[in-house]
Amino acid sequence: MKIKSAKYLTSVVDEKNILKDDMVEFAFVGRSNVGKSSLINCLCGQKNLAKTSSTPGLTKMINYFLVNDTFRIVDLPGYGYAKTGQKHIANWAGLMEKYLTLSPNLKTVFVLVDCRHEPNDLDKLMLEFLNYHQIPYMIIATKVDKIAKSKVPPALAKIAKTLGVRKEIMQGFSADTGFGKEQILDYIGSLVE
Repeated sequence: MKIKSAKYLTSVVDEKNILKDDMVEFAFVGRSNVGKSSLINCLCGQKNLAKTSSTPGLTKMINYFLVNDTFRIVDLPGYGYAKTGQKHIANWAGLMEKYLTLSPNLKTVFVLVDCRHEPNDLDKLMLEFLNYHQIPYMIIATKVDKIAKSKVPPALAKIAKTLGVRKEIMQGFSADTGFGKEQILDYIGSLVE
């Protein structure tokens, strides 16, 4: 699948503003600083579509992007950044939960994990939530360019084992080299058409 156009639509900080229409959506979620914005920008072929930051935990709202005028990419708040206040964490968690359970045309949640680090309890909790609500997901192991090529397959296998998932629902990815981009776009394309 080719992305010909992508534009920012809106940001939501309140559950009453969550978009509920018949447009297909793909959500991206993961720990703060895992590379969500970089992945979205790489997929869409734009450098500044989703805002990247050196400060973890910057995404505090749900950001919607319209792609090819046919589907939306949804950037969910990053989780697990310690310097964020507990009240804000509770608000984001509540907003994210409402989005995930109330979005009628959510096709897949892409759960991002850094291939260099073992998934933590928050990553496991996210998968438990998605499994409980029977929401389809795929694991994307980001930053594979930061480790030796020979270490990528064992890193992916370790992540799959830690999370208790099949390797078939995992994809390695690098925003710098574009590794994995085609596979993710093909997967999205198969669910849009």
